[in-house]
Formats: sequence, C-alpha cells, structure tokens
Amino acid sequence: MSDKRRHVLSHPLVNARLSQLRQTNTNSKDFREGIHDISLILGIEASRDLEEETFQGQTPVGPFTGTTIKPKVGLTPILRAGLGMTDALLSLFPTAAVYHLGIFREKASLQPVEYYSKLPPVPPIDTCFILDPLVATGGTACAALSMILEWGVPISKIKLLAVLGSEEGLNHVHAEYPELEIWVAAVDPILTLPDGLISPGLGDTGDRLFNTIRV
Repeated sequence: MSDKRRHVLSHPLVNARLSQLRQTNTNSKDFREGIHDISLILGIEASRDLEEETFQGQTPVGPFTGTTIKPKVGLTPILRAGLGMTDALLSLFPTAAVYHLGIFREKASLQPVEYYSKLPPVPPIDTCFILDPLVATGGTACAALSMILEWGVPISKIKLLAVLGSEEGLNHVHAEYPELEIWVAAVDPILTLPDGLISPGLGDTGDRLFNTIRV
C-alpha cells in the first residue's frame, strides 16, 4: 500500500514473517533471520527508482548492454537495533558505506539522546538509507534525519526503512519531514503511554535481536 510518500509493504511472505517475529516464543536466531528477510524485501522495494547507468559487456555467447546502480549508496543504521537490518542491505549494496548513528530514547521523557556519530565532514554518498526497525514515537527517526540533513544529504535523497511503525510515530515523522520517503513493512495502530511502546508491536527489538532480554 502506498500513501503519498509512505509505502507499506503488502505481501504474504512479509506478513507471515512479521507474524513469526511478533510471537513471544520466537528465539533470537529466528528473530534475527526474520528481521533480515523483511529488511531485504524493504531494500529491494525502496530501491526501485535508483538511477541506472549502462555498460557494454560480453557473455560467452555475445555482447550485451548491462546496467549498474549509478548513485553511491550509504547506510545509516540507528544503534543498536538498526544493526539487525544492515547485513540485508549490504547484500544488495555490497560497496555501500555504513555510518552508525548512536541514538537512544530516554525512558522518562521519551526524548532522543545522541551518543555516537562519526560522519565524515562531507558526505561521499548520493543516497542514504536510514535503518530503524521500529518507529514508535518517531523521535529517534527525526533525530537521525536531522543529523543526516545537517551533514548535507538533501531530504529527496534520504529514505527511512522500518520493519514496523506506529501510526502516531509515522505521522510525527512526516509532520516534521513531509518530503521524506518512508518504507515500512507494517503499521500498528496503538502507541502505549507513558512507555511509548507499539502495540501489539514486537517488544524491544534490540534485546530480541541480541538475546539480552531481562528475565
């Protein structure tokens, strides 16, 4: 489903994989693999409009005109959960630069706090994919977008990829950045307060990815 600049995947494989991720009894290995698989499909769909350039090649049978991806792609996973999406995107863009953004959400205020960034002075990329598995309040995604825009990448060259978002969080991001292109596997209607969790959601994605759930 596409709504202006918000694209929600509508695919039986994605729905089945996401349903597996939602289950409390899904172990970390299966959770990681599910995030990887959905991220791969998100990356394929979100890259539909990337510019191509042609080259002349030779098969064992004869000459052909081939294509390559023209823009230099950069990946910016938001630590730590964004790491779960990175390998899938690197399988699509193996030469992409990866710039980690350390942003966490303060538990009481739910406000984003930046703690790590090593972006070079000038962006050597043409297109940037921000990787954030969960968009709950939208605050962390907005903080990452602010950093990338300040770095010098225009909003038209930034895409936000998420496995799951809340309706409220995605609306927040688009209210701040209406020209942003968002690709998300699914949208949940409820954002619980005051803890800012998506319901039914996936739980804490970072903990489930890295098996650090407190029992």
